[in-house]
Amino acid sequence: METPILDRSLALQQRNRKVRLVLLAILGANWVVAATKLGFGLLSQSASVTADGLHSFIDGGSNVLGLVAMGVASRPADEDHPYGHGKFEALASLGIGAMIGIGMLELGRMALDSLLHDKHPQVTATMAGVMAFTLVVNMVVTRVERHYGHKYKSSLLLADASHTMSDVYVTLAVLASLLLVWLGYPRADGVIALGVMVFVAWVAYGIVRHSVGILSDTARLDPVDVARRTMGVTGVRSCRNVRSRGMEESVYVDLKIEVDPLLSTAQAHEVADQVETLLQEAYPQVVDVVVHVEPASATPSRA
Repeated sequence: METPILDRSLALQQRNRKVRLVLLAILGANWVVAATKLGFGLLSQSASVTADGLHSFIDGGSNVLGLVAMGVASRPADEDHPYGHGKFEALASLGIGAMIGIGMLELGRMALDSLLHDKHPQVTATMAGVMAFTLVVNMVVTRVERHYGHKYKSSLLLADASHTMSDVYVTLAVLASLLLVWLGYPRADGVIALGVMVFVAWVAYGIVRHSVGILSDTARLDPVDVARRTMGVTGVRSCRNVRSRGMEESVYVDLKIEVDPLLSTAQAHEVADQVETLLQEAYPQVVDVVVHVEPASATPSRA
């Protein structure tokens, strides 16, 4: 049973390297977008564009956080972390959710400032063009990151894709507000910003809920389905106390089975090995199965 475990560990390390490469590419794109928005926002004295640039810099910061976390998460199991370091990825996702929350508060402050003090940007064609360009870049970044997030089953990439998508909606809101301000509705900037704040809050809630689920060992597999499959193994009299936890791509399972009390230790161990093999074949995301073998308390009655 050692070779499959080693193969899975190697595959997980290769997967983590690929996730880091994606994050590096996304980081470069986010820095370009952020620098463009901030630079033009400061030059044009546009508070909304400058704020959007700051939001993009949060995207870049989340990528840096993700790279650091993936460097830790890719480390093999050791004495202090016998289950590996995979949960550091969930911690990074939780950090991204916190960053979105901070951005949401800033967005709310700007919206109220616009509504209460009638502050709005001076609209120019160049400003609209810059925002449209960064919008296209962010949409491409989001699609690419979400694609690889699903491909590598990375909660970190999916969380960061959601964060980048929030930047897309912020940019759309800024473009809409620029149009309405140009049409003679200066307070539209604050109203639209408040709507975006609600959306960003929903994104942050989803990311935090997902990360907390991982960190609190939410069940990853249906225990009824696991028990049903286990009962199909010859020699298993009953299956109970099925538990699962971990990340989407690295699930740990433990369960109890009852076997004929007359079986030898070697025979009982063989049944347990068959259960492990069956579950790892049925669920590719399972990296480890612990089977507790107990003697059946009584011979099942036959109809």
